[in-house]
Amino acid sequence: MTSQRTLNRLFTLHSWAGIVTGLLLFIVCFSGAVVVFKNEIDLWANPSLAKLPRSEKPASLDAVLTQLQTRYPGATVETIALPDAVNPSYFAFVRERGAPANTRTKVALRSDTGTVVGPVDSQLGQYLRMLHVFLFFGPRWIVGFLGAAMLVLIATGIVIHRKILAELFTQRWGRSFRVVMSDLHKSAGIWGLGFHILIATTGAWMGLAPLFEQGYKFITTPAAMAPSQPVRKAEGSEPALMQSLDAMYATAQQAVPGLEARYVSLRRWGTGTAEAGFTGNLRGHLASTARVEIHAVTGVPKKVHDPRTAGFWSLVNSLMEPLHFGDFGGLALKWLYFFLGMTPAFLSISGTLIWLDARQQRRREADAAHPESAGNAIAAG
Repeated sequence: MTSQRTLNRLFTLHSWAGIVTGLLLFIVCFSGAVVVFKNEIDLWANPSLAKLPRSEKPASLDAVLTQLQTRYPGATVETIALPDAVNPSYFAFVRERGAPANTRTKVALRSDTGTVVGPVDSQLGQYLRMLHVFLFFGPRWIVGFLGAAMLVLIATGIVIHRKILAELFTQRWGRSFRVVMSDLHKSAGIWGLGFHILIATTGAWMGLAPLFEQGYKFITTPAAMAPSQPVRKAEGSEPALMQSLDAMYATAQQAVPGLEARYVSLRRWGTGTAEAGFTGNLRGHLASTARVEIHAVTGVPKKVHDPRTAGFWSLVNSLMEPLHFGDFGGLALKWLYFFLGMTPAFLSISGTLIWLDARQQRRREADAAHPESAGNAIAAG
């Protein structure tokens, strides 16, 4: 049985953790609820793209790359996004000659012919994702820390509100503002408890796991280990003949059976050290981090990552993003994620209002208990 002293401490921890992180949690949770419709938002913001035809047999990757190089001569094609269940078109990220290092143009292409449609006018969905994942200004571990804070709020809330079943259906509408908000706060937290644990855990994992992984590698890597020798400039800059992108995709699918690439990344394209990376999902599996990197000159795989065979933690990591964003169950699951995802945003607002109202109530009670002090303070003012 938890003592009253422990409950008071947990309540204080719960309150202050919510107050300190409340605004950021609201931003992250609200944007996360909306960003499940990222692709739909991008199509809504670009009506002309939604009208493009969807091809049962999309144009080849080689045709897409040729169209891009013809339309943007001298530009660097960095990434090609393949059509999916929502987007009927190819997309490509192109860095034009003379453009700043951090400036890329998102280009749409028809899926049936690979013809370039033109630059995408709005990337509202991507901006919302950047807000949710990076808060626009910081590294991803900040959002991971907010996920850990959310887990603390969940754990302390469960201990504090021990009569969960009774509070599940308790809503006293005729009482004071604080009582009404408190009942709403508790019932919303309880009804969405399983979803909140899922979102907080996956968010904390994706934000903090890379940080711990880098720290572990830093600690375990011997300081005297010599760094790999850089590739000589002459070798890397000499023009070379590239293998077919479609042939490399077939090689990637042989290396990782069931690979359904979502993105094709091109690095140092046209040189002797060029690489093509194929990243995507696995057919019939929830994992989303399958990747094959291929030497673009020889067509030989350089690095293969199949989460099904890469170990337990790799498989767990590959499940985090689909579980967090709910992009594996169609439109119905997205709506479910949206409505449940709004509840943490409501909890951050309601918790702050409850804390502020309680603080004002304590101040009124203190003034009522010491009217002389309050009167002196007013006179001094």
